[in-house]
Amino acid sequence: MDNPKYKIQKTELLSDNWYILNKVTVDYQKKDGTWDTQVREVYDRGNGAAILLYNKHKETVILTRQFRLPSYMNGNKSGLMIEVCAGLLDEDNPEACIIRETEEETGYRIQKVKKVFEAYMSPGAVTEILHYFIGEYDISMKVNEGGGLANEHEEIEVLEIPFDQAYVMIESGEIKDAKTIMLLQYAKIHNLVS
Repeated sequence: MDNPKYKIQKTELLSDNWYILNKVTVDYQKKDGTWDTQVREVYDRGNGAAILLYNKHKETVILTRQFRLPSYMNGNKSGLMIEVCAGLLDEDNPEACIIRETEEETGYRIQKVKKVFEAYMSPGAVTEILHYFIGEYDISMKVNEGGGLANEHEEIEVLEIPFDQAYVMIESGEIKDAKTIMLLQYAKIHNLVS
């Protein structure tokens, strides 16, 4: 953070209950050379990784379904979201993280993943950058039932869905998760599955 066009004047901790929420006052230099001041809340929850598991021969993908309180509070009546496997890095590099998360959440022990892009998901308020991966799976990689970790209060349902059906679920509104939509669109554009 050494850009001379931005000067952070003050950072106030608002909460460190789950992750870190700061109120930040920043001066920034506009295109015309004048300075302006903004006060923004910035949520730092760490960085993460997400993966689309696909089986080219069966033309299927592995997705998960779990309760997401913020979606419930914003009109999702069931509170359940269908998503790709994902998790926070927790000091791991992105590849190690997504391999670990894949086994915890889906029960598949994968060896090879391919990073396809990275993106900020909500850059106006959240610091997180998400690393996106794809990986092939087959039944021989299934080592447990998945479902997440009890100590993280996870109760994750593992779904094996035909790729074409999953893609239609975007249009029908059954899939509303941005990372999942992005990876399904990546798979469609690159003809990974069908």
